[in-house]
Amino acid sequence: MFDDTTSAELPEHEEFIHTKAIPLLKSRYGIETTIVQADVTYCDVFFRKFQRGKREGIIYGFPMRSRAWCNSRLKVEPIKKWGKQVGDYQSVIGIAADETKRIGRKIENGNLLPLVQYGITEAEAFTICQREGLLSPAYNAGRKRLGCWFCHNQRVAELRRLRQEHPELWEKLLALDAVSPVRFKQEHSVADFDRRFAAEDKQIVMF
Repeated sequence: MFDDTTSAELPEHEEFIHTKAIPLLKSRYGIETTIVQADVTYCDVFFRKFQRGKREGIIYGFPMRSRAWCNSRLKVEPIKKWGKQVGDYQSVIGIAADETKRIGRKIENGNLLPLVQYGITEAEAFTICQREGLLSPAYNAGRKRLGCWFCHNQRVAELRRLRQEHPELWEKLLALDAVSPVRFKQEHSVADFDRRFAAEDKQIVMF
């Protein structure tokens, strides 16, 4: 979760998960779904203060550091905690056969990678999901990947789309940007991108 009321997923994808994907997995394949969430939100950790050292008393801010806190505290740790509660389980990860840089470490950790096993590429997985009615509406107009809408690792094009399609979420990101002691990206703040996109919107292309 971004905060207590706002999901980390794009609104259209959040709706798809709950109204289409989960019910379809249950009715068609008999698969039960459990949603695992952290005990804290992104904003909870964002506003957490350092307790010692040179940054004592300063809030964490955006996770653009050598050790970004978002993935470990909001994803990895909650899943590990859930795993300890359920006992033996097998992780199945949807990495495609052509995502070669991501495959090795996942296999070494004992995960099952069925798309890799059957040689299914990202494009082929996209087509399969589309055919089976399991393609989220968030995959529109050329979008190929989904992630947290506030992720600092997303491409500039995705930030531009966020500002255009979900200005209410963009405003939430700008509000954090105003108080963060750390830039959103390595060299640019959210405000930098906002000014850039505003300038681009004013450009008139003459034919």
